[in-house]
Amino acid sequence: MTDADDFCPTAEDGAESDQQHPLILQRVQEEPKSWQTVASNRLKKNCSCTPKKAKSKILGFVPIVKWLPRYQLKEWILGDVMSGLIVGILLVPQSIAYSLLASQDPIYGLYTSFFASIIYAFLGTSRHISVGIFGVLCLLVGQVVDRELALAGYLPENSILSSNDSSILLGNGSFGMDCDRSCYAITVGATVTFTAGVYQVLMGIFQVGFVSVYLSDSLLSGFATGASLTILTSQFKYLLGLKIPRAQGWFTLFKTWYSVLSNLQNTNVCDLVTSLVCLMILLPTKELNDRFKAKLKAPIPFELFVVVIATLASHFGNFNIDYGSGVAGTIPTGFLPPQMPLWSLIPNVAVDAFSIAIVGFAITVSLSEMFAKKHGYTVDANQEMYAIGFCNILPSFFRCFTTSAALTKTLVKESTGCQTQISGIISALLLLLVLLVIAPLFYSLQKCVLAVIILVNLRGALRKFLDLPSMWRANRVDTSIWLVTMATSALVNTELGLLVGVLVSALCVLARTQQAKVLKLGRASNREYYEDVSSYRGLQTHPGVAVFRYDAPIYYANQSLFKKSLYKSAGLDPLREKSRAMKFKRKKKQDVPEGKPTHEHEAAATLMENKSLRGVVIDGSSISFLDTAGVNALKEVRKDYAELGVNVVLAQCNTSVLDSLQRGGYHPKAEGDGGEEAVIFYTIEDAVRYVQSLSAANGVQDSKC
Repeated sequence: MTDADDFCPTAEDGAESDQQHPLILQRVQEEPKSWQTVASNRLKKNCSCTPKKAKSKILGFVPIVKWLPRYQLKEWILGDVMSGLIVGILLVPQSIAYSLLASQDPIYGLYTSFFASIIYAFLGTSRHISVGIFGVLCLLVGQVVDRELALAGYLPENSILSSNDSSILLGNGSFGMDCDRSCYAITVGATVTFTAGVYQVLMGIFQVGFVSVYLSDSLLSGFATGASLTILTSQFKYLLGLKIPRAQGWFTLFKTWYSVLSNLQNTNVCDLVTSLVCLMILLPTKELNDRFKAKLKAPIPFELFVVVIATLASHFGNFNIDYGSGVAGTIPTGFLPPQMPLWSLIPNVAVDAFSIAIVGFAITVSLSEMFAKKHGYTVDANQEMYAIGFCNILPSFFRCFTTSAALTKTLVKESTGCQTQISGIISALLLLLVLLVIAPLFYSLQKCVLAVIILVNLRGALRKFLDLPSMWRANRVDTSIWLVTMATSALVNTELGLLVGVLVSALCVLARTQQAKVLKLGRASNREYYEDVSSYRGLQTHPGVAVFRYDAPIYYANQSLFKKSLYKSAGLDPLREKSRAMKFKRKKKQDVPEGKPTHEHEAAATLMENKSLRGVVIDGSSISFLDTAGVNALKEVRKDYAELGVNVVLAQCNTSVLDSLQRGGYHPKAEGDGGEEAVIFYTIEDAVRYVQSLSAANGVQDSKC
């Protein structure tokens, strides 16, 4: 049996009746609305206030008011208390350690974790994520702080004169004070944090939470890994006890390694030995925690044990006095009075704060959605932006720096039985106890111990390098985005890495539409279903009618490629045929006597050449949209093929594409009789039969029918 036999209409199967009655769908006609009506309706929707709407807004803005009355005390309290205590214990050494990354004194890291935990518990929609200090954001804040300290004339952190002979007079809008290096550092950090929080709240107000979808997992993972390499490099000076300033600008990784290698002879042996001992303890114990996390009810807080033991050893061994080892120094108890941001500094840090705001929000939303999906509930991306925004704005008045969700602590929180954000409040209460009572006891804690804690917590990000082969096999495009983002973040500049990652992701999406090809379709033998003939066996094609599909939108950037791919797949390029016809015409002018018309010869030659193709059906089901260039491209295809006697029709187009075709004048109107209706096909089968009927009307019959 041949292809033609399968598709010849017969009386038995009613094909002739189907030809006369193709599928017709009636479009719903939307009533046109003036802009005044649209504006009025939106104002009524967004600005009207009823008791029910006010209650809904309040409950939506402060989610704890909604879920706390339904708190299941007996079922949830034990898990929340356990996870809150464990995370709080982990936060103490990590908050102190990550203060180094942000170029701040240890007390400010404790402040930051305390306020962020409480505020997110009230405003966040995720039940599981832990919001607090995150290494990448600390690095970004620290880079801004060091830059502004240098611009303000402060000497490097380890200079002997830095605290005595370096001070400036600050005017923060409300009062002036002599501010030493530490004071100005937290003022810069708090100003950056305030500005980033304002950005995040504004994005929440304007409902732009959707921007998180443009930051893919591969982009964020590559950015975090690249930043982790920078963090790792920045901590080596503490591991070796070197007193060198943090590198600024681009290529900080290379600058830092150059400084470290150039100053190796100045290594502090006490710090080096302490670092090696702490690494030998923490690396295997953290691995044990990871390996047996399914059996352990809670991870063993080895970090806290190391901090306590190292602090005692440093205190009684006089490491700071006898060996010159760098220590945390004085950590006061209680809270300092609130202080306004340094308004005059905001223009200097506005660009930096924007990138920090985007990173913080993206990390928080991605983690929130990941754990919400895992546990079967939903989170509100815009509310998350409000929550993380206020976790930055309000604490900035209490000398805190930027926060976001943190993966490691969130995993610990989930694995130890967390059910709600009550666990965050428990963690905050534990930090409050440390702030009010215990903090001064960490005076003798060596900075190299804090650096070891940071390095050990980078293991997860650095392990991504081991996943590269599997990532490459799974998706080469995503892996390429990961590699480019990681390399730029680590080797060039951290903030630039994020921007480059976004641009590369956008270019990859654009490239995919550029690389889309027109596919020739065939019909299944027992169904009216069409699929790519090169991908499936047993598909049958129609004699004289070719069916094609284009798996991409048609717009200005790829319309030319679409036409080339279609002509190539059809095996008939109208432009080439025109060129050949012109050559044929010139040749006949030379061979035929003057006065005899040559048009008949040209038409006959073209008809003989293209006798096998009489119609083209374009399946528009995969064309998501058309712009003006796309509509014009389809017009040109139809016009070019019409000159060769080949009919072109579209099938299965969505309503958006149909509207674009109508607005673009794809369907011509005949003059005189009121115009002709646009021929629209909702199935490929109807389109094929229509093209076959046109061929039959023109006297071209299939010999098998």
